[in-house]
Amino acid sequence: MNILITGPPGAGKTTILEEVKNRIRDKGYSVGGISCPEIREKGIRTGFYITDLSSGLTGVLASIYDNKGLRMGKYGVNIDNIGEIGIKALKNALKTADYIFIDEIGPMELKSTSFSQTVWEVMESQKPVIAVIHQRSRNSFILKVKNRKDVLIFNLTMQNRDSLTEEILESIK
Repeated sequence: MNILITGPPGAGKTTILEEVKNRIRDKGYSVGGISCPEIREKGIRTGFYITDLSSGLTGVLASIYDNKGLRMGKYGVNIDNIGEIGIKALKNALKTADYIFIDEIGPMELKSTSFSQTVWEVMESQKPVIAVIHQRSRNSFILKVKNRKDVLIFNLTMQNRDSLTEEILESIK
């Protein structure tokens, strides 16, 4: 079972993913994978971290200050950290975690073809995967993931925001 959470920017996809992860962890299951929280300076987003949920290892995924990385809008994307932290976290989760979380399968992370290959490998496993994915992306890999037969997509809206965590938890019982 692969669960995708999608919705407009700022709707709370990461918050829902965190709530689901915490509830699963509270039930005694192990979790692994990655999160990519914002980096903010004086209230302004200047980039994103990439964090291994198991080890806590964190690096910069993208930053407005990175002039060497591949460009994604105003951000320079750190491909090395996608590999050293993101891919390693997902491969480790395949071996050790009961549930795998990915926040997110998005354009920055997909700058690494190895990342997309690893995401596919994780989704092919027997382990439940719960991931945030871009709502309107036309990226061929994102479309391929959304069209998998073993995927259940939850579209976050203002109307279902308060009930979505429970709906997702019910679907993975």
